Amino acid sequence: MAFDNLSSRLQMGLRRLTGKGKLNENDIEEMLREVRLSLLEADVNYKVVKKFLANVKEQALGEKILKGLNPGQQVVKVVREELKKTLGDEVVELNFKSSGMTVVMAVGLQGAGKTTAVGKMALFYRKKLKKKPFLIAADIYRPAAVDQLVTLGRSIDVPVFEMGTNVKAEKIVEEGLKKAKEEGANFVIIDTAGRLQIDEELMQELKNVKDIAHPDEILLTVDAMAGQDAVNVALSFHNQLDITGIILTKLDGDTRGGAALSIKEMTGIPIKIMSNGEKLDAMEIFYPDRLADRILGMGDVLSLIDTVTENIDEDEMKSMAEKMMSSSYNYNDLLKQFKMIKRMGSISKILGFLPGMGKMKNAINNVDDKALDKIEAIIYSMTEEERKHPELIDRDFKRRDRISKGSGRSIQEVNKLRSTLEQMKKTMKQMKNMTPEEQKRMGAQVQTGNYSGFGQPKVKKGKGKGKGGFRY
Repeated sequence: MAFDNLSSRLQMGLRRLTGKGKLNENDIEEMLREVRLSLLEADVNYKVVKKFLANVKEQALGEKILKGLNPGQQVVKVVREELKKTLGDEVVELNFKSSGMTVVMAVGLQGAGKTTAVGKMALFYRKKLKKKPFLIAADIYRPAAVDQLVTLGRSIDVPVFEMGTNVKAEKIVEEGLKKAKEEGANFVIIDTAGRLQIDEELMQELKNVKDIAHPDEILLTVDAMAGQDAVNVALSFHNQLDITGIILTKLDGDTRGGAALSIKEMTGIPIKIMSNGEKLDAMEIFYPDRLADRILGMGDVLSLIDTVTENIDEDEMKSMAEKMMSSSYNYNDLLKQFKMIKRMGSISKILGFLPGMGKMKNAINNVDDKALDKIEAIIYSMTEEERKHPELIDRDFKRRDRISKGSGRSIQEVNKLRSTLEQMKKTMKQMKNMTPEEQKRMGAQVQTGNYSGFGQPKVKKGKGKGKGGFRY
């Protein structure tokens, strides 16, 4: 995540307070110095840092906190609320029309990930709101920009209107809107031209496109790696086009996060969407409170719930739960469970939502997201009879040897998978005799990998520092 370094520094500064029964002014000042350094290192605008610290200090030095119970925890709460305000306070979603076509105009500098973000938006809102998207390729200057959008559209089965690169952008948009209307699209996204830097010619073309399209949203794509420079870019576009929202991209990279913490405070433009991965489904609505929780190591359970409900059908989950509780749970069922997990994204992403996992950052970063692919290879190397009846493999080494060679995995890995299945079956058998509350706790352990073993952090102990790794 883009805020790894900021998160570590902030948590370190706040941790010094949480263990103390009483706080004094020196404790608060020491914490504020650590916070100041962490924000400046994250390339947050100095005006934003100054305001942030002043607000935290005013509340943290209040009599209610200094003389109250758990003062350290109350200071953490103050910092969280201030982070949330700086990021935007409230979630601001796209403004969709109740009927007819909603037109979105995507703008930004070259290299910010605008064209990819256009494809991600189309896929995201088709899945989330059942929209019928339609893309217009109006970037006629960047080499292969039109081809890139056409390829993206084909991969997500979304129509793309293009007229090549020898026709003016204004004409392409005009004809594209007509075509979108003919096809009954209700969500049109225009991929406009970008530049390496802002110039008069670019802005004039964007103004012309705006006059033709009358967009409901003008979204500026901002690279999270831009730091506080993103503020100047946003202000330049905003002064000319009246930007309605920000798409923050590349939040999965090793960036400092200064853009996210500066842009709303300095420009007043809300961040509406964020992109946190290379895959086309790696996009989500920007929730300031959830991101503040992630930065402070509190996890993001609400986003995890959203991820599960968006990718796994309720009936599917219920059916899988019933199967797991039965005595006939087999490798076919295990394969289905792994496929359900893969639909939610990478293992590291899922683990990152869990509270407290920020302390295991190195272990999460080293997780093998291809672990499930390796397991699938082993299961696919079994016959249908072996998948249905695991005991056939348990009592026959020749079968295990054949599966090992067929999948390209070692005998040890095949045996690990056998142990995983056996342990899960034992756990489910135990759950039958438990109270509902005990079942809930045990179920949580199974889902997070404590029994299945495909995502549980495992830190090796030895001389020196432990090495973080993941088993499956």
